[in-house]
Amino acid sequence: MHSISEGLRAMTNVATSITAVDTIKPGSALPSVPVKEGAADKPAPFAFPKGKHIIVGVPGAFTGVCHGQVQGYIAQADAFAAKGVEQISVVAVNDVFVLKAWKENLAPGGTGVRFVADDNAAFSTALGLVFDASPLLGSVRSKRYAIVANGEKVETIAVEEEAGQLTVSDAKTILAQL
Repeated sequence: MHSISEGLRAMTNVATSITAVDTIKPGSALPSVPVKEGAADKPAPFAFPKGKHIIVGVPGAFTGVCHGQVQGYIAQADAFAAKGVEQISVVAVNDVFVLKAWKENLAPGGTGVRFVADDNAAFSTALGLVFDASPLLGSVRSKRYAIVANGEKVETIAVEEEAGQLTVSDAKTILAQL
């Protein structure tokens, strides 16, 4: 049986784009698209702070590479704050209940890192950062990425070439770039 990482790598190699939307670029404005955080029945536009913040996109909660990636951001939250980062948000194409459980699993003592449910992939699609993960994860999912933004303006973006990789969007790499 293949590992989840191998499956994600294989999907990335054969997946085609789900949308004709171009990938968001530095200098672009982040989209105002409804997401969910805290309540499944209360979608609201993604709330971006006015200052520097990071959005971490992952293909799926509770998957191995995603778990490790997000643990890095939780562990380094104070180091990011020391570099002027006001907020870190994790975004996944999962429902709000799964993201609540994942946050509790990763940080049972609590964390300031936000977990944002993009349950219908509207935010990820608006960013141009989706791929067809149906063979392994059952649906369209977010590519693995890290965006550094100031308010609504994207400063930098790092997107993994393969969904099962963690080479350019991990906490250590992004922290070193600030």
